[in-house]
Amino acid sequence: MKKYFFYINAICYLFCLQVSFGQSIRKSFDEMTDYEITELVNAFYELRNGPDLFNDLAQFHAQFFNFDETADPTRLDLHFNLPDESEREIFLAWHRRQMFEMEQAVKEINPEISLAYWDSSEYQSPTDALWDEELLGSFNVNWNLRRNLASNGPLPTAQNISTLMAMDNFYEFSNELERRPVHRGAHVWTGGAMPTPLSPRDPVFYFHHSFVDKIWKDWEDMHGTSSYETTSMLRYDGTYVFDGETLPLVDPNDITDSRVYGVFYGEDGLAELDNYIVSNTYNPEEIFYYQFNIQAGNNFIVPAGTVARFKSVNEINLVPGFEALPGSSFEAIIDTENGGMMNRSFSKGAITRAKNPYPYSELINKPIVWEEGGDLLDDKPIILTAAPNPFTEKITVKLNKRTDCVIEVFNMMGMLIREEAFQNTDTMVIKNLYGLSSGFYVIRVTDANGEILVVKRIIKM
Repeated sequence: MKKYFFYINAICYLFCLQVSFGQSIRKSFDEMTDYEITELVNAFYELRNGPDLFNDLAQFHAQFFNFDETADPTRLDLHFNLPDESEREIFLAWHRRQMFEMEQAVKEINPEISLAYWDSSEYQSPTDALWDEELLGSFNVNWNLRRNLASNGPLPTAQNISTLMAMDNFYEFSNELERRPVHRGAHVWTGGAMPTPLSPRDPVFYFHHSFVDKIWKDWEDMHGTSSYETTSMLRYDGTYVFDGETLPLVDPNDITDSRVYGVFYGEDGLAELDNYIVSNTYNPEEIFYYQFNIQAGNNFIVPAGTVARFKSVNEINLVPGFEALPGSSFEAIIDTENGGMMNRSFSKGAITRAKNPYPYSELINKPIVWEEGGDLLDDKPIILTAAPNPFTEKITVKLNKRTDCVIEVFNMMGMLIREEAFQNTDTMVIKNLYGLSSGFYVIRVTDANGEILVVKRIIKM
């Protein structure tokens, strides 16, 4: 084993070094070492055996999944707010924080382990190593996930990603990403919990959404225009408590750059660390591990009083723009035998990979409707258009299929202000709306049995 050390203020290093939680270089699952695979899988099992962060995140995700699929017009949600509800949009930022919450929980078990990503535009076979028993395969039976790999789709193509990268409007980019194959594809292709609001039950959710987050990071590096209208997010509003700890308040505009969380992405054997100032905000020692080439520079700063460590099996390059300032503690280690990573485990005692099926929920049988007017996963009618929106005098509602139904119009206080019945039609016109005050209203479509088919928010000018 060969190590290269860069010490700044050795006395500070000796006193500051402590058991700590690391920062993150996320890599493709196929770049993970055997050690990383074993430790990440062990950490996932341990998190289910404890306070069960997986189930808590899944239940929260389901509870606030989609406003358009609830009867409550005042309810906040996580999905499908674009293109017409940008004031509610938090999809990419919320999932970035969710990935960080899960990753920090993993690092409390082993500070050298990060989440990995699944590039579903490249790896599209049920026989890929991602689904091996040693990686994600064992969870299917042990957690009763009921995956059905490759039965639905399609998975994204490289062209789908190129199309996203070419968009220069953030909301158009976010909407296209969320509803189309780049995000949707892995959910429906995997099956089981993944195409339902309980998708975070499946560990592959975190591999998939790490890839979605990487795409956003790449897009932001190219365009730099991510911006949100809202300044708060569900769960991360400073009031939610998990395992006795109140989660912090997060403004989505503060995390449009993944480097805020010290999250970088390795790709094709290279992890570039740049435009980052070590702060130890979340972790008393920031550890960046990547088995291939780490290149740090271009305003990567280790300030006085902070602790950082790079670890690689192959190569670490400190290029112009990298600075470890006097009073900091910085260490770079090349371990040609992988000894520093492979020969020890941070797991707390023996890890039980026994069966631990999730409790039954009817939501597991409720597939997601991904887009208005697009390919659907169920046979219920949906609103293709509600136009004009905003409206003044009347509004025309078009469904994707003919049906007997009742249309109800509610104000944002939940008061019913109009109700009309229609028979065997896919086009309904609600007239004489001049007298309504300006503001938000909700259209609810129910069938002859009173079952809610669709809910849509509209605006009166």
